[in-house]
Amino acid sequence: MSNPAEKPEVVQLPAGPQVTAPVNSRRIAAQRVREARDRLTSTSGTRPAFDAELLRQYAQTRMSASYVVMLLVVATGVLFGVWMQPIIAAAWTCGMLCVHAAIIRSCSRFLAEQPSVATTRKWRTRFVLLDLLYGLCWTAILIHPAGRDLASNTLMMFMMLLVIAVSSMLAASLPIAALAATIPVTVAIALDLVLRGSFDNYVLALLAIAAEGYFALLAHRLHSTTLATLEARAEKDALIGELEQAKAISDEARHRAESANVAKSRFLAQMSHELRTPLNAILGFSEVMKSEIFGGHTVPVYKEYSADIHNSGVHLLNLINEILDLSRIEAGRYELNEEAVALVHVVADCHHLLKLRASSRGITIHEVFEHGMPRIWGDERAIRQVVLNLLSNSIKFTPQGGEIWLKVGWTASGGQYLSVKDTGSGIAEDEIPVVLASFGQGSNSIKSAEQGAGLGLPIAKSLIDMHGGTFTLKSKLRIGTEVIVTLPPERVMSALAPMSEDAPPMQPEPMETSPSADRKRVRRKSIMSAGTGL
Repeated sequence: MSNPAEKPEVVQLPAGPQVTAPVNSRRIAAQRVREARDRLTSTSGTRPAFDAELLRQYAQTRMSASYVVMLLVVATGVLFGVWMQPIIAAAWTCGMLCVHAAIIRSCSRFLAEQPSVATTRKWRTRFVLLDLLYGLCWTAILIHPAGRDLASNTLMMFMMLLVIAVSSMLAASLPIAALAATIPVTVAIALDLVLRGSFDNYVLALLAIAAEGYFALLAHRLHSTTLATLEARAEKDALIGELEQAKAISDEARHRAESANVAKSRFLAQMSHELRTPLNAILGFSEVMKSEIFGGHTVPVYKEYSADIHNSGVHLLNLINEILDLSRIEAGRYELNEEAVALVHVVADCHHLLKLRASSRGITIHEVFEHGMPRIWGDERAIRQVVLNLLSNSIKFTPQGGEIWLKVGWTASGGQYLSVKDTGSGIAEDEIPVVLASFGQGSNSIKSAEQGAGLGLPIAKSLIDMHGGTFTLKSKLRIGTEVIVTLPPERVMSALAPMSEDAPPMQPEPMETSPSADRKRVRRKSIMSAGTGL
């Protein structure tokens, strides 16, 4: 009677190296270099492309509000014509309209040209000078002596606030131009009020300076918002460009990978055919020579050579089969032939096949099976291949006199598991991902006399993954290795419960007919069929 198997401990395999951190660091470094280059090549502290875009927005805003500015100039000229001489007000209005026309014409010419670094600097300076002239023109009319009473001061303050507000909003995309248009007006009004020498005038001067600071701060805020919008749009465009470039590179890499996969498949299909044909002859003739079917060898050593040839051919054939299986699995063309499989029976058969090999090395294999387990739904050939790969690896890397434990039992979730544990040399933790990769071998396997191709564990793991199970490898150097394979509860075939109700009859019961119904059926028979037996 075997002891109940222990519950397996599921251990997560070490994850692969993260690749997102270097990508993010490279992206941040590239962004810093780009920002430093833009600061060095720009006169305003922003990117050259942003300078051109900000100037474009400034020009568009000026042109869209041209009629509003003209209306404000005409209304101011009419209003001051009532308070002062009409000729001076009319001359100021004409001059102001000429300055405004020059600004509009400059904006139109700037929008018609192609943006560049040189032209951007030139137009930026021109716009600042035009706004300075615009502000000086407003200063000339606002500080004109129109009286010293309260009404004139109130009118002057109202017009100053209106001019500062309009100029700040129109030139918000170019803060230097906004300051050039508003500072002359504010300074002139404040000095004029201070020179009058009364407390009310001092308060109005402070109010004028505070208004200038408020509207300058508001223009700066609008400029910061516009700049942030441009930066977000530029980052979005750069990200879209990177995504398109990455997509193009990915498509090209995928095309190359598909071409390489097709070439590999053709090569494997052709080479498998070309190699298996002579291998059949090698295996057949070497078997005949080794068994001495047609008579004994004159030299006894030929028999040993024939055995070596046969063993080498078998090894080569197994290697070809493993490569073909792995290529089919990686290509997704490996199909499972699922049926009801007894896991304990499969493990016991594999133990019986490799028992002689283990006995020749002095290795003891212990069986710890839970009997009475139901069958599982899976591919018997694939499961048998998994067990043979795991057991042969344990025998290969277990020294003479070592021990191997085969365990089959229930998992905590209701599935079934297989455990192969040995007292071999073990695997280092940093080499576990290597041995689970295709053609990967650890340092102990390279030093071992029985070297393999490194395909046993990857094939076993892929086959278990196709069954929806888990493959866990635990190992320590000079202690041993344990491989735990679990199959999900969905593949365990449980027996159906008996039916509580009686099953329906296999054949319908005959219907009872009355004599009157028979007479009616006879009466309804066609006259044409009378006497024909139909």
